[in-house]
Amino acid sequence: MLAVFSPFSCLPHAFAATAPTQQVMHVPGSPDFLAVDGASVWVMNRGRVEHWSVSGKLAEVKLGHPCGAMSVAFGSLWVADCKANTLNRIDLKTAQKDVVIQTGIANPRGELNVVSGEGSIWVASDGSGKVARVDPLTNKVIASIPVDSETYYLAFGYGALWGVSATHNTLQKIDPQTNTVVKKTALGRAPGFLAAGEGAVWVQEQGDGTVARVSPETGEVSGRVKVDNSLMYGDIDAGGGKVWLRTTDHQTFVVIDPQTLAIRARVGAQTGSGALRYTPEGIWTTSHDIHVLAWWAKPENIGN
Repeated sequence: MLAVFSPFSCLPHAFAATAPTQQVMHVPGSPDFLAVDGASVWVMNRGRVEHWSVSGKLAEVKLGHPCGAMSVAFGSLWVADCKANTLNRIDLKTAQKDVVIQTGIANPRGELNVVSGEGSIWVASDGSGKVARVDPLTNKVIASIPVDSETYYLAFGYGALWGVSATHNTLQKIDPQTNTVVKKTALGRAPGFLAAGEGAVWVQEQGDGTVARVSPETGEVSGRVKVDNSLMYGDIDAGGGKVWLRTTDHQTFVVIDPQTLAIRARVGAQTGSGALRYTPEGIWTTSHDIHVLAWWAKPENIGN
C-alpha cells in the first residue's frame, strides 16, 4: 500500500511552508537499515532483507538475524548476520545469498555497519576490538585490524577507514595501506554512526545530542552542532551539499549545512528510531516502530 502525505503539524511554521512531501510504503515487520541500489533500496527486516522501489517490494532474502547497516558494492549486497556471526554476500541481480564468510560480528545487538572502500569490504568483527577486511575477489578475510574495544561503527572516505568506539568515545582513522590506526580523535558521549562526505567526517555524539565535524586531513574536531537533547538512536549520511541526520525525537530527519553547521530544516513528524540514506534523486528513511519506508523526492529543495 502506497500513500503520499506531509505530516508537519509538529514543526515550526517557518519549515511548514516549504516542507517536502513523502511517499510512504507500509512494510510489515520492522524495517530498519538501508542500502541504496540505483533507483531502489535494500531494507533490513526481521529474518530477511527486502528489495524495494517506490513501486513496491521487488524481492526478499531470508537470513537468520540480519543486523546493522549494509553495503552495496561489487555487484552484491553485503550484510551481517548477528545469529550466525557471519558476513553474507547477496547477488543484486538474482537476490540469492551467494557466499557466507566467517568473519565474526562485533556487536550481537546489531548496532554496527558493513562498508566498502579501497577494493575491500570492512566489518567490525570482534567486540574486544577488531575490524575484518574482506577481499571481494576471494571472499576471504585478508586482515584483522586491532582497534579500540567496542568499535562497531564504520565509514570509508578520504582514503581511510573510520571507526567509532562508543565506550572509548573515539574516532579512529585506519590507513588501508598498512591496516593500522594512524590517528585517534576524542569525541563526546556515546558516539555512534558516522558518514564521510561533504568535506568532513560526521559523527553522531548520541549522548550529547550533537554532531561532530572532523577534518579528514588532521583528524581534529572542527566544529559541532547541537541538534536535540539526545540522538539515541539514529542514522547519518552526507551528499548534495548537505548532511542528513535521522533522529528519534521531534522530527524524522534534520538537514545540516556542512560549512556553517546551521540546521537548515527539521523535516517530518517524530516517528521513533529508523535509518536514512541520501541519493541525488531523493532521501530514503525507515521508521521501524510504525512499519514505514518513506521516499522524500528532490533533496536539492529540502532545507533551502
